[in-house]
Amino acid sequence: MIYSSDTFYIESLKFNDALNLNKLLVSNTERFKLYLPKTLSENRTLESTKTYILRRNELMTSKVEYTFTIKDKTSKGIAGLIILKAINWDKKKGEFAYCIGKTFEDKGWMTEAIQATSKFCFKELSLEKLQIISHKSNLASIKVAEKSNFVWIKTLKNEFTPTGQSPIDMELYELKA
Repeated sequence: MIYSSDTFYIESLKFNDALNLNKLLVSNTERFKLYLPKTLSENRTLESTKTYILRRNELMTSKVEYTFTIKDKTSKGIAGLIILKAINWDKKKGEFAYCIGKTFEDKGWMTEAIQATSKFCFKELSLEKLQIISHKSNLASIKVAEKSNFVWIKTLKNEFTPTGQSPIDMELYELKA
């Protein structure tokens, strides 16, 4: 476990999380489809979620990508995910992708979780720079970045292409150790 509060805790994604992860993603498909299409497509069924978790664990073991769960202390259900991706060990930087289920939004959990995971990345992984890339219309994500002391750096032109749409500009936020 990398963090625990009174209401939730953060830990690495585990194989026995398959059912709860699948429930989170399937029940929030509309909410996540624009910015997490790959994660959703890899978790359509319980079996595909099991395969997803096995791949995520391989990526964590090889230090390519880290996937963490945010779990509700009361239900032990998965409230959200934080993925540390695009890690460049030479430049000591990585990028966060994250999501939280609708029933857990507006509680401040994601901001607290990003702050805690950032500390983990700086202290335990020796990273020196973390990034969040978000669309300007994703106000909740931008609020998380700003409340977590990430600083807006620049607009990335045509950075992301949503499924079946034209590329869109994204906003880059960074936090330094």
